[in-house]
Amino acid sequence: MPGFCKTGEGLTFRDMFLQRILPTRPFTLALIGVFLMLPLTPQAQLGYERPVVIERMQAYKQLIGADPDQKLVELQTLNKELVYDIRYATSNNFTGQALYPRTTALCFLRRPAAEALSRVAHSLQKKGLGLKIFDAYRPYAVTEKFWRLIADERYVANPAKGSGHNRGIAVDLTIVDLQTKKELDMGTGFDNFSDTAHHSFTDLPVQVLQNRKLLRDEMIAQGFVPLDTEWWHYALPNAGRYPLLNIPFKKIE
Repeated sequence: MPGFCKTGEGLTFRDMFLQRILPTRPFTLALIGVFLMLPLTPQAQLGYERPVVIERMQAYKQLIGADPDQKLVELQTLNKELVYDIRYATSNNFTGQALYPRTTALCFLRRPAAEALSRVAHSLQKKGLGLKIFDAYRPYAVTEKFWRLIADERYVANPAKGSGHNRGIAVDLTIVDLQTKKELDMGTGFDNFSDTAHHSFTDLPVQVLQNRKLLRDEMIAQGFVPLDTEWWHYALPNAGRYPLLNIPFKKIE
């Protein structure tokens, strides 16, 4: 393919891009260079058309170099009071399987999302409350695993589109009492796919509705958008600004 052809100086176009063009060009050209480095996957083997996904650390670092907001930030580095319950690193989730390495102990979001979430946490701390994180950045390969297990867009993201989690701008969470670490009653648990989990479902105790409203109000105040069918899921808008990622947790710096 052209990205690997030699120039008159003996350089590949990829080498020329990395050594000469990228240092003097903005984010748009950085994306072009990333696309040249992406591996190709036979679409017919997948059963869906695979979107552009950044899988190599070199490509990810090029994005950060062009736009620091692309960096995945570990959430507790911004707020140590955050509580983690990383469900997909256990079998305690709707699939009944551990889909992340069981040793996964960190949560990441793109910088703007991480900073907005930290502001939510600081606001709640004034009330003696905090946030528990169930899931944040999710490597694209895990979304593909979900699809092989479920293949139903009512419950999991279609890999043809990817998800806000793959872009590092979506988070699944709830509110906890900071002293007891006990979760506030939200009416259902995480990953409950009944109508009861919908924001529009109001046949619930008053306290539950107030708890959901508190989480919703705090998240919206910092720019997050709720998902109508899941009280626990929020994401930043403008998803297209953040390319899909398939960087393993252990490689993120």
